[in-house]
Amino acid sequence: MLNLSRCRILAIGKTRKPWIQEGLKLYLKRLPALSIIELRDSDIDKESISIQTSIKKGELLIALTEDGAKLSSLSFSKFLQELNSKRIVFVLGGPNGLSPQIKTIAHHSLSLSSLTFPHEIARLLLVEQIYRASTIIQGSSYHRA
Repeated sequence: MLNLSRCRILAIGKTRKPWIQEGLKLYLKRLPALSIIELRDSDIDKESISIQTSIKKGELLIALTEDGAKLSSLSFSKFLQELNSKRIVFVLGGPNGLSPQIKTIAHHSLSLSSLTFPHEIARLLLVEQIYRASTIIQGSSYHRA
């Protein structure tokens, strides 16, 4: 079982598109232990400071970047299972991405796709993939390989 009470998401900016808000609401209802903390968007340096001050001691930082490792859903579920005993914080940048400093201090860097997505859609994709990973670990039929 995936311990989502030890997992959270830091995201730059607010989700403004209603259809993305609805999608997030659906998955967060299925993942009640997962939290998304929205940080104020501004310039990339101020966002970097905000991210760094929001990371709790002992959390494993996973940055979502376009140049990060590309995992299949099955590999992502195994990755999360291996980290299950650790406190995890995923970080999603705003429209300008993440600062080089955040990328440097990240313990892991992941990419959701080779395609480029608006940051709000990336947030929804990440939450769906966390949900998918939890169902793979549970042996649910949600994921059809």
